[in-house]
Amino acid sequence: MSQQESNDPLLSNDLVTLVPQTEFCGPKLTFDYPSMAVGVAEYVAGPTGCTVFQFDHGAVGAVDIRGGAHATLYTEALQNGEGKLDAICLAGGSFYGLEAATGVAAELLARQNYSPHWGNIALVSGAIIYDFGPRDNAVYPDKALGRAALKAARSGVFPLGPRGAGRSATVGKWLQKPYRSESAGQGGAFREIDGVKVAVFTVVNAVGAIVNRQGNVVRGSLDPRSGERPHVADAGLPPPSGNTTLTVVVTNQILGGWSLRQLARHVHTSMARAIQPLHTISDGDVLFAVTTNEVAQGQGLNEYVLGVLASEVAWDAVLTSFIE
Repeated sequence: MSQQESNDPLLSNDLVTLVPQTEFCGPKLTFDYPSMAVGVAEYVAGPTGCTVFQFDHGAVGAVDIRGGAHATLYTEALQNGEGKLDAICLAGGSFYGLEAATGVAAELLARQNYSPHWGNIALVSGAIIYDFGPRDNAVYPDKALGRAALKAARSGVFPLGPRGAGRSATVGKWLQKPYRSESAGQGGAFREIDGVKVAVFTVVNAVGAIVNRQGNVVRGSLDPRSGERPHVADAGLPPPSGNTTLTVVVTNQILGGWSLRQLARHVHTSMARAIQPLHTISDGDVLFAVTTNEVAQGQGLNEYVLGVLASEVAWDAVLTSFIE
């Protein structure tokens, strides 16, 4: 009899000593963005984890929420595209995983010598995925894991695949048997043109399947008998609950609030090419767009070009979220 079927409580943070893991082997994205640091931490007992993006002072963010089942922290201030940001924390653990973002804030407070001065208040946004489906426990990313991820943060390196917030992510869950979902994770991609940097990081835990630029399903909706992944429009049954794609788009080009909001909308809409279907009622899709405010608009890219570039980088990021 499984633990789920017994009367015993599931293994959880209250019942076991959890040790954060912050060093990882395997594929990774390397990129040049000194004003941003990335930290990843996991609990192997889940497995589950969180991924933290820390920005130098002066970063501003916008948020675009499209999914019907999202859970977020500190996103109201980002609705107009003018919200200041110190960090973003993406995590597994569903609603409980929002606690990891409070750990990031606590660690930032410690770095400020515990000063509660108004100008020192840590501004940390968070969003979560539901990653309990593939595992038989209730372990979630907590405050200690968020602190560990921030302590481990460094610039220029991002682990790919089933790491961090994407440790137990899955995709392609909307077709009936014999089709089944497949594991996914977090993906990232980076481009730089004429000094303008664009980095996109995404945690793919979607109802939909991942589609490449040739229009072929490459992850999810797998028929284990034939190895095929069909591109089927009629699912037959409503998709299961507990799905989300979380995305962070970062550029060093200075953008006003309206432009940053439009960038978020543009890129989030474009991601429906790479994940099909996307933004369903049972997805919690959230996209953060952040400018680190380093390159003046007059020295940067046309905003139409910037949006198209970021959208292509986002597709690249989705395609690196799984390991074949």
